[in-house]
Amino acid sequence: MPRPSFTASQALGAVLLTGYVLMLALNLPGHLSYDSLAQLHEGRMQVRETWGPALYAWILGAFDSISPGTGLYVAASGFLVTGSLLSFRQLRRQVSWAAVGLGALMVLTPTLLIYQGVVWKDVLFANLALAGFACLAQAARVWDAPRRPWWALAGALLAFAAAAQVRQNGLVAPFFGALALAWIAYGRGWRSSLAWGLGGFVATLAVSMAMGALSQPAQAGPDQAGSRGVRIVAHYDIIGAVAVQPTLPLDVIRAHDPVAEQQIRHRATALYTPERVDYLGQDDQIGAALWGLPNEVVFAQWGAILTKHPTAYIEHRWDVFRWVFATPKIDSCLPVYVGVSGPETLTTALGIAPLMEPSDQALYNYSTWYLDTPLFSHVFFALVALASAGVLLWRREAADIVIAGMLLSALAFAASFALISIACDYRYLYYLDLAALAGLLYLAMDPPYGRLRRRLR
Repeated sequence: MPRPSFTASQALGAVLLTGYVLMLALNLPGHLSYDSLAQLHEGRMQVRETWGPALYAWILGAFDSISPGTGLYVAASGFLVTGSLLSFRQLRRQVSWAAVGLGALMVLTPTLLIYQGVVWKDVLFANLALAGFACLAQAARVWDAPRRPWWALAGALLAFAAAAQVRQNGLVAPFFGALALAWIAYGRGWRSSLAWGLGGFVATLAVSMAMGALSQPAQAGPDQAGSRGVRIVAHYDIIGAVAVQPTLPLDVIRAHDPVAEQQIRHRATALYTPERVDYLGQDDQIGAALWGLPNEVVFAQWGAILTKHPTAYIEHRWDVFRWVFATPKIDSCLPVYVGVSGPETLTTALGIAPLMEPSDQALYNYSTWYLDTPLFSHVFFALVALASAGVLLWRREAADIVIAGMLLSALAFAASFALISIACDYRYLYYLDLAALAGLLYLAMDPPYGRLRRRLR
């Protein structure tokens, strides 16, 4: 009696599950920075104390109410990635052994081995976006079946809706998801394509807004996180433009508050760096001058710089984007985070001790092996994503379109930081790295070698 063969698909599944278990073993109950602790405190106490996304705090609080801390959250968040990658096997007629080797390498990279254990909204956004496209790809696989794949579509809608709330610029994921859905539905005509694409995007927006509203604590009032974030970007752009072009006029601010104009021109520009906005907080007088200005004054001055002095604005923005995208000094951009650290008031209130265990230090040391390699380079992952998307759009099978949409959404997400970046933290573009690895694994499962050879004949 012949022995059952161990297929490449089964081997890849075993590799991905082993990687997931290893990630949990090395990282639980999770690594927490100040941002993590602050939003966990918001979720547990049902209050609003930061300008982070209310839904993320609510999610942390929900898992914390089941099992105190962040261990259960890390396990669930990580499985969004593992489950999505496992589901890719159903999208292809075969799985190559090359994909097994690639999967084994992937689960050992800091992208999957360490980052998945860090309690950051950036990681959850990436995981939700990946899960949304994975669900949409399953729907595309059986789109022409007698019954609509409603469960897969519902999963995509919920994942995309949550992703749009977790990151301020997270709408880029459901937007590209809607484009992919419109392409899939085009086989039944442009009306069907428009209805599914536009309808899917509008439905996702509606559910996302409902999630945001329902996650607000009852006593918190209207959410001011978005407007505060825009105000910080405006401050940074005004100071950056003056730092680039010292003679640039600040007529709107000077007319309202000449002292504030002088603070910006002389004190703020002395602390300005395209690396991050945080250094401006070292001088309390700068903060008092900026936040003492009314919104209409700040935004009018911001608009005047954009329209009348675009060269200074573009030079400042390009330099800031270069820092977050190319990370010229990776050590200055918080490339990896392990352990628990934060203000004593927060750690005491949460009952979580600040610590850096030997295992955390070992993880950090392990990550440093990769720091000067392409695996800690958003530029490298952008090239991988672009090349993979090109191959998938050339092959153009139903699931290919969805995965290409994921890759293009990650590139667009990264590009959006040209307008909104205020720091070079490596985690901000984590979605790009994760999507590039996921897209490459999908492509490696069933490479289009045969079709390419036929085209070259």
